[in-house]
Amino acid sequence: MAQKLLEFRGIKLGHLGMYFEELGAERITDEFPFVYSAENWIGEILSEQEISFTSSFKVNTVTVRFQAENQEKLEELIKNYRYKTTRIGG
Repeated sequence: MAQKLLEFRGIKLGHLGMYFEELGAERITDEFPFVYSAENWIGEILSEQEISFTSSFKVNTVTVRFQAENQEKLEELIKNYRYKTTRIGG
């Protein structure tokens, strides 16, 4: 099984879980690690922390593990997930 860890910053934990569900997964657990399972892949939200850039500028950081049956499916999953996490500034 192919897998990859990624870190997302500044996105609410609930939204990251919702994105797995929008891609067809079902949430399996109700506490860390949050596990989302679909037919050919698994997504896990492993942890959430707060990091400080300055004394007043803090942001959350969430570690997510993606697993799929092969590298091709893993890359497709990550591409689709990253699309959902894209934020456009303005």
